[in-house]
Amino acid sequence: MKSEMKVFSGNGNPRLAQAICDYLRLPLGQLKLSRFSDGETYCQVLENVRGTDVFVIQPTCQPVNDNLVELLLIVDALKRSSAARITAVVPYYGYARQDRKDKPRVPISAKLVADLLQAAGVQRVLAVDLHAPAIQGFFDVPVDHLLAAPVLLEWIAQERFESLTIVSPDAGGVERARFFARRLGASLAIIDKRRIEANVAETMNVIGDVRGRTCVIVDDIVDTAGTLVGSVGALKKNGAGSVSACFTHAVLSGPAMERLAASDLDRVVVTDTIPLAPEKAASGKITVLSLANLLGEAMARIHGNSSVSSLFV
Repeated sequence: MKSEMKVFSGNGNPRLAQAICDYLRLPLGQLKLSRFSDGETYCQVLENVRGTDVFVIQPTCQPVNDNLVELLLIVDALKRSSAARITAVVPYYGYARQDRKDKPRVPISAKLVADLLQAAGVQRVLAVDLHAPAIQGFFDVPVDHLLAAPVLLEWIAQERFESLTIVSPDAGGVERARFFARRLGASLAIIDKRRIEANVAETMNVIGDVRGRTCVIVDDIVDTAGTLVGSVGALKKNGAGSVSACFTHAVLSGPAMERLAASDLDRVVVTDTIPLAPEKAASGKITVLSLANLLGEAMARIHGNSSVSSLFV
């Protein structure tokens, strides 16, 4: 007998969770989440989940630690309520940039978060554009790793850009940029960048001809926008006609909005894995594309034990 499917959400991105439930034609599960006076999180599941196939939607975005603890407590509550299977739907996986020991005496935070999720009771993970795909290997439970590329590619194709060049903002993103360029029949360019310290980057030069061309920078995360603005400057210096950018995760912390406003970027396209504050969403340069249908379809296929691989491309 097939178990019932239920969907719950923390406070990380309730709008995305509701959009996913609308796609699935399911009501959003009822939870009580509150804070004690000392800041501790309180969680109670307000409906029966015994024997059900449960999905918990919670990106671990800012406030990262609060959202992570909420996710852990929701999962623990569901496990102790006898849910048949618990899948953590983590559109944005926080701490993903700390995926290895690149300095002495530092933690591998991405691995620690994976261990915490499994210890809480997560039996499957659905994530989008992990900063390092190898993070899938940090889990001992199945991980479905979706890509936002189909949604971003559709937007670029609809814009019908002439003389299109896809740009990787660093050497690490070349594979992603090459995939976009191949699918769109576009040229490829790479920014040669030297990183000085965390969140500070020095743009060196552009590999590839961008003179007079429409450039679209593609990457997984835009955080402080320092690398992005430096890349735009390098492209413009090399004669690029116009520059837009596509990102999956709009972290947009610190001086990001001021930098974007002062840059020569035409548009910044992001997805809704991370909710944008109203003042950020109101920016005329930012376009938000929803991944609700993509995530909803993946969840439906996981629940039905059918293939998810066709959604990976």
